[in-house]
Amino acid sequence: MIIIGIDPGTQTTGFGVIKTKEKEVKVIDWGCIVTDSKNSDGKRLVKINKEIGELIKKYNPDLLAIEKLFFFKNLKTALPVSEAKGVIILAACKKKIPILEFTPLQVKMTITGYGRAEKKQVQKMIKTLLKIEKPIKKDDAADALGVALCCHLKELAKKSYLK
Repeated sequence: MIIIGIDPGTQTTGFGVIKTKEKEVKVIDWGCIVTDSKNSDGKRLVKINKEIGELIKKYNPDLLAIEKLFFFKNLKTALPVSEAKGVIILAACKKKIPILEFTPLQVKMTITGYGRAEKKQVQKMIKTLLKIEKPIKKDDAADALGVALCCHLKELAKKSYLK
């Protein structure tokens, strides 16, 4: 199964692509879609939608896992992130790819066993569990890999529960 994990944002959208087979997980790719803040909101959303579409075409995922906006501190950033999330979901829906959403708390809890884990702890566990040796330079890409890994672990738990 191929899972694309997404950490949505209008300035930077992180993505992580993993391939799973039973309990095995292999990282295929990770990175960020970065938009120019000088562009209009519409142009930025078009770029995000287009590049997510290209990732979907390139990797042909079975699932798209996306971070769910659970709470927000600033309405000015929450609304644009929701818009970015919308165009990402649209790209997946056009290709009939199932979408699963996970809150940051769910991701932290699933990966570290502690829902209030610090970002550095989560990133260290992501690198360890995914056997990544080189640094993940952008937090958004690390967060996206975390969302993909969380999705895999939740799906694995669900399958073992059903047996």
